[in-house]
Amino acid sequence: MLKYITAVLLVLLTISAPAQQRKDGIITGLGSDKKIIALTFDACETKTPSYFDEKILSFLINNKIPAAIFLSGKFAVRNESRIKQLLKYNFLEFENHSLNHIQHSEKLSDLDFTKNLKDNEAVIKNITGRRPRFFRFPAGNYNKQKVKLCRDNGYEVVHWTFASGDPDKNISAKKLISWVNYKTKPGSILIFHINGRGYRTGEALPVIISRLKKLGYSFVKLEDVI
Repeated sequence: MLKYITAVLLVLLTISAPAQQRKDGIITGLGSDKKIIALTFDACETKTPSYFDEKILSFLINNKIPAAIFLSGKFAVRNESRIKQLLKYNFLEFENHSLNHIQHSEKLSDLDFTKNLKDNEAVIKNITGRRPRFFRFPAGNYNKQKVKLCRDNGYEVVHWTFASGDPDKNISAKKLISWVNYKTKPGSILIFHINGRGYRTGEALPVIISRLKKLGYSFVKLEDVI
């Protein structure tokens, strides 16, 4: 009887949980035909000190929009006090974007890559009190071995369905709005930058969100659907 109940539960879980879209083991979509979207932001720092784009943050907070923020170590340490202030908003989640944001971290040795991953995990956990569950490769550069190392260390790798292009200084808010609204489909994972490098994102995001909501879309936390 116990085996039968277990089998039934596994079937029900399989039916209810959407199979995420994957490429090389990396999640690139929620795998749902429902009008749900995961909104994600990269918050990274390399040589230049970086801080939260408060225009974006204010919009997310005032409208209680779920979002995942992928933190690099330098950015997390520099913005520690602000992150701690944001912990009261349970619709925001903080995830792992590597310690040093090395753009070609797939070229690191396995030992160095794992250290970069785990050291940033420790930074985030120390600030938030929570171990991150998801990892995003800097610049999206990866190989299968490094994806395996992420999985071996308890991470799902989450990238995006399509690039928004918001780090491009030459893209206008109008073009950003048009592009993202055109490309978004049910189950999309959207990517923007919240570290000052999404040059028109603060201006474009309210319009993008408003239009998507009018089309019947709702926003979900990664940890609630993956």
